[in-house]
Amino acid sequence: MRIVQKEVLLLEEKEVLRELWNEEYPARLNCKTMADFELYLNGLQNTKHYLLFDDLNRINGWAFTFLREEEDWFAIILDSQIQGKGNGSLLINELKKNNASLNGWVIDHENEEKQNATFYKSPMPFYIKNGFTILTEIRIENEKMSGVKINWKR
Repeated sequence: MRIVQKEVLLLEEKEVLRELWNEEYPARLNCKTMADFELYLNGLQNTKHYLLFDDLNRINGWAFTFLREEEDWFAIILDSQIQGKGNGSLLINELKKNNASLNGWVIDHENEEKQNATFYKSPMPFYIKNGFTILTEIRIENEKMSGVKINWKR
């Protein structure tokens, strides 16, 4: 596996990433069209993308950092086939090298359905293992997601 950092994504990469997003995130977070996905990405500030490529040069994971309300935020998505093998930690460690602090929203329950009708597994144990603090008093509850804020500081 190798990580490639970029600030601008190619259209082919965006198509692969939108598909990965829709397969791995809960269905209510889906980006139905490429226009929806572009709108989301274009709404982010100071974005840096980290693409995880396998030996066949396929994108299997994606993390990105961005600025929101004066804080550094991130998101990460891994193909479920490669989860639990250290690939997520590889990506998170790359983000940590380039940021003094990271904030994210994490779904902290397992009753969200994915588009393939299986249940989304909360990545909370992964974040705890990787040194994040769960800010239980700060939640997001809206039509897209229900989750808790997490933070990592160097």
